[in-house]
Amino acid sequence: MKLEDAASRLEALGNPTRLKIYRALVRAGQEGMPVGRLQERLNVPGSTLSHHLKALVAVGLVTQTREGSTLHCHTNYPVMRGLIEYMVEQCCAEGTCASDTPIKLPPVAA
Repeated sequence: MKLEDAASRLEALGNPTRLKIYRALVRAGQEGMPVGRLQERLNVPGSTLSHHLKALVAVGLVTQTREGSTLHCHTNYPVMRGLIEYMVEQCCAEGTCASDTPIKLPPVAA
């Protein structure tokens, strides 16, 4: 992952409302969540939700699919995983880790 991509994604997640939206979608799993349910769950006005979803989609953290008249939002797990890996890939490379072992991500479930 490029530095600029990581910075854009972290900037998008730096907004408290977007972080709440993203965490709700991560919790929803691969099935994702319809926009209406996401709006109800987070008690966010529709225009506000739309604005924040647009920012998350723009940086690739969220994808959207349409089923009839329902718009579903999904976490883009490969992008999320790539961002996490970017953040920890050089953990303790030049020094002693604060914990006993460097951070390692579990393998991706098939």
